[in-house]
This record gives sequence, structure tokens and C-alpha cells, in this order.
Amino acid sequence: MMGFDLMVFSPVIALISGVAILLVPRLLNYIVAFYLIFVGIIGLTARF
Repeated sequence: MMGFDLMVFSPVIALISGVAILLVPRLLNYIVAFYLIFVGIIGLTARF
């Protein structure tokens, strides 16, 4: 059984975010905010 590995999803998230930013530049703020919140939550739950 494979565990959740953020290193596997980071390139996929980066690729999707890059394409979305190219298509709609105003999305940059939202994409960065959601990504940082997601990484923060994962980082906190991994410690506890």
C-alpha cells in the first residue's frame, strides 16, 4: 500500500498551476494561496 507522498504530486501540481497561470494570469494569487495552505496543512499533520 502506497502512502501519500507530496514529492509525487508536486510536479503535477506545478504543471497544472503553470498552465492555468498562462491561461488566466489573475489565477496566480489563488493558486499560490491554495498551494501554500495545502502544503502547510500536510506539513502540520505529518508532524502530529
